[in-house]
Amino acid sequence: MSKLNFKNKKQILVVKGDITQQKVDAIVNAANTSLLGGGGVDGAIHRAAGPQLLEECRQIGGCATGDAKITRGYNLPAKCVIHTVGPVWKGGKQGEDYLLASCYRRSLEIAAENQIKSIAFPAISTGVYRYPIAAATKISVTEVKKYLENENTIESAIFVCFSPEIYDCYQKSIEEIL
Repeated sequence: MSKLNFKNKKQILVVKGDITQQKVDAIVNAANTSLLGGGGVDGAIHRAAGPQLLEECRQIGGCATGDAKITRGYNLPAKCVIHTVGPVWKGGKQGEDYLLASCYRRSLEIAAENQIKSIAFPAISTGVYRYPIAAATKISVTEVKKYLENENTIESAIFVCFSPEIYDCYQKSIEEIL
């Protein structure tokens, strides 16, 4: 586990693990635009939360790429799930960096609006959406750091890494950026 503490008592952590097991106020779901479940992180979160999550997501009506929506956590240890839709990697010249950064910003904005103090993120868009992991981790660490430095509600952000490769990339990004 890696940990960075800010002067204002906020922290960023990098941990190996399963996002569905995190005991935080909110976990972030790397969702698709329908919000109706899928593979990878999205499927794991839907399975762990139970069928009520799917029912609530049906009521929301989807989510645009780069945006985020919030639901209850149901059977998860987290009280809430913030669903965000990352970009599909298309070579980096179609606004992918901007859209990925927006996923993190919008998730944090929604968290703050809902008085969430702790939030856990997966590596958004790095699975089936094929975003290069090193680039994605730099964007995520940069956006979370900027947000935590200027916002008062959120106290901790955790990057939950399912694979050793993603964990190593987060460690490297934290060292470079912070």
